[in-house]
Amino acid sequence: MSTNTNVTVEVGLGDRAYDILIGSGLLLRAGSEISRRLPGTRAAVVTDVNVAAAHLETLKAGLEKGGIQPAEITLPAGEKTKSFAHLEEVVDGVLAARLERGDVVIALGGGVIGDLAGFAAGIVRRGMNFVQVPTSLLAQVDSSVGGKTGINSARGKNLVGVFHQPKLVLADTEVLDTLPIRDFRAGYAELAKYGLIDRPDFFAWLEENWAQVFAGGPERAEAIAEACRAKADVVARDEFETGDRALLNLGHTFGHALEAATHYDSARLVHGEGVAIGMALAYRFSSRLNLASPDDAARVEAHLRAVGLPWRMADIPGELPDAEALLAFITQDKKVSRGALTFILTRGIGQAFIAKDVPGSEVLSFLRENRPGQPKGSPGQQKSRPG
Repeated sequence: MSTNTNVTVEVGLGDRAYDILIGSGLLLRAGSEISRRLPGTRAAVVTDVNVAAAHLETLKAGLEKGGIQPAEITLPAGEKTKSFAHLEEVVDGVLAARLERGDVVIALGGGVIGDLAGFAAGIVRRGMNFVQVPTSLLAQVDSSVGGKTGINSARGKNLVGVFHQPKLVLADTEVLDTLPIRDFRAGYAELAKYGLIDRPDFFAWLEENWAQVFAGGPERAEAIAEACRAKADVVARDEFETGDRALLNLGHTFGHALEAATHYDSARLVHGEGVAIGMALAYRFSSRLNLASPDDAARVEAHLRAVGLPWRMADIPGELPDAEALLAFITQDKKVSRGALTFILTRGIGQAFIAKDVPGSEVLSFLRENRPGQPKGSPGQQKSRPG
């Protein structure tokens, strides 16, 4: 793999194509990059209190260099900010700033801020321009790319939202140096996901180079770029998730259920940790269904353990609901179609596929086996083969 530390990845969507810029110093170049693409624009920056303290002044300086004087909308940090109440707050802030449809909403933050600000941009004045400035590893490699925006409902995660593509993504690798290690690890789960979906060579590369990715430098920038290339390829093929894009949900059906089961309490579980456990469960479930080798599940679990990520439900602090309640969260997930359970399963490392009509009884039995405190069954004892 290349070790170029400044990379541009294009998301090919015809006349709505846009660039993902990856490298250092991009906050200070934000104004020039935005003005070049959207001349004469005005802006509102949406961020949270933690990111504002670390990066807002730098971004403002960069915007002002490009002739943009932004309005500021600062929200609480955390998953619970993805709510109707805070969506209304952002919408009102954009309108109070008297921004017009051709102006831009800039999301400065992680996945929560990106999803929320993007949703607001998608509905204010029936759709405004939108720029992502992701400040977490998870957002840089996943949620900032592809146009999925939204908020959570009490009934589940990301159940309310729209597809609204950004005009530009600025992934400044320098901001990752200020991330707490737990947040960096959580983002790394999404990095590993791309290898596990359909890039086995990338997963093997991560197994060899993960320490350098954590340490920073060219390996980190190239890993982010490779993840963005993988997502850009899928989004260009299937923008609205009617086919292959669902593969990007590897680990998310289990993970979202666990997030809902913990009431989105970031002290117990953050999104990337849910994805990590969800990917391990997806590989183990695939092994239980005789779709993949138990060795593949063990390899995934070993890598997640090596980087310090949780990989089983027992790693979540506190009590979890029973298996029936966990299954209820899964059936509420937006990937359910007319009541049929759809999972992203795998036939091996880098061989993920969409499995439709997965029997709920199989999932319930698997959850009972893997929920903390429950007797464990041996993998591979069931013979049904969905998909």
